[in-house]
Amino acid sequence: MLDQTIRASILTLREAGHGTRAIARALHISRGAVKAVIADGRAAPPPIERDERADPFRDDILALHASCKGNLVRVHEELLSRHPIALSYQALTAFCRRHGIGHEPPTPVGHYPFEPGKEMQHDTSPHDVQISGAVRHVQTASLVLAHSRMVFMQMYPRFTRFHCKVFLTEAVQYFGGACADCMIDNTHVVVLRGTGKEMVPVPEMEAFGRRLGFRFIAHEKGDANRSAHVERQFDHIERNFIAGREFSDFADANQQARTWCDKVNASFKRHLHASPRDLFAVEASRLRPLPAWIPEVYALHQRIVDLEGYVHVDGHMYSVPYQLIGKTVEVRETKDQVRVFIGPREVSTHALRAATGGRQRTTLPEHRPPRGQVAAALRSPEEDELAAAGAPFAEFAAVLRKRSSRWPVALRRLAQLRRDYPAAPLAAAIETAIHYGLYDLERVERVILKNIAATYFQLPEDRDEG
Repeated sequence: MLDQTIRASILTLREAGHGTRAIARALHISRGAVKAVIADGRAAPPPIERDERADPFRDDILALHASCKGNLVRVHEELLSRHPIALSYQALTAFCRRHGIGHEPPTPVGHYPFEPGKEMQHDTSPHDVQISGAVRHVQTASLVLAHSRMVFMQMYPRFTRFHCKVFLTEAVQYFGGACADCMIDNTHVVVLRGTGKEMVPVPEMEAFGRRLGFRFIAHEKGDANRSAHVERQFDHIERNFIAGREFSDFADANQQARTWCDKVNASFKRHLHASPRDLFAVEASRLRPLPAWIPEVYALHQRIVDLEGYVHVDGHMYSVPYQLIGKTVEVRETKDQVRVFIGPREVSTHALRAATGGRQRTTLPEHRPPRGQVAAALRSPEEDELAAAGAPFAEFAAVLRKRSSRWPVALRRLAQLRRDYPAAPLAAAIETAIHYGLYDLERVERVILKNIAATYFQLPEDRDEG
């Protein structure tokens, strides 16, 4: 069929007085085609009007598409079983495309101009990576400056709010500053409630961003093109950085990731007509300056030192001085270390072990008691206090220590009961507990309260009046 331009040319030449043969020779088409266009008299090609083989079964196709949940293979099978027609699967799919059955009309993508220093985009993506000779499922975090397309990425065994703050801190330090806005994809790590423009960040993360000079914003739900710069990087990371590489541990992986980012940022990009590093030379002066001091990011844990002198973090065990057995300590988990504090004083520091399936111990020799002092090391101040109190507390504490796997906690509870309740009802309750072999402190406390009620809260007897 001749297109509209050729048809218009035929009619124009005809109006100029040229004959059919001359027009056909000039346009390199047949005289029959020229005559057909002249007879029709229209420059626009005539519409193709022919019946479609599937058109009589349109209602059945719509019903089957709904009942078969959009599976056109099943729609084709069911349609042929109901109607003996010669309709191929390809003809059915073409019919559905032409009539919009199961196919949403394409929507144009948006264009988002980014001024230097205006926006950076952050997202994460799961990947399978060779670490320590095994395939590990890791979370890859990436941050891209929207104007210059400078990229920074790191890998983590999981991605929590703590890891998010660690990553963003390292990223803005890598760039030497931060953009005014940090675009995210409505992740629960940052978002407290709402989506898109209505998103409200978690106060902790809002304060973190404010400290580094940026604010969190989120794109509208379903508008993934809004953060396309960072989304596009994950395919490049998987196909270029991860492919064929093996890492000894996460520190090695992240060090190689930094080197890879330096290489990618310095390479020429055809669609940018420059390298990200060249464009960053303009954007760097527009970034928000970092504060003079950036505090260390850490996750805070409250732990009780176990009977062996260890604290537990992410399934691993880290030693502390043996004198702290049974005490509550503060554990600060940083990117690379586990630091243990008692009050304001740091008492132990360990290199952080990667999160794995197996439990591992990290023991420092100075945290173990000298030879021959093990028994003394395992005594708690509460045990000495109860032993000095004499019978029946010393006897009850000795049995409680043997029977309970968490005896430091139990002895602290018993010492607190001794401080809180009157001596006589307390001693009577402890003697009753020893007699009946009762070493559940919850039940012992109920006995104490019953003794107190019987001793101190007796109501006066009613007297007959008259």
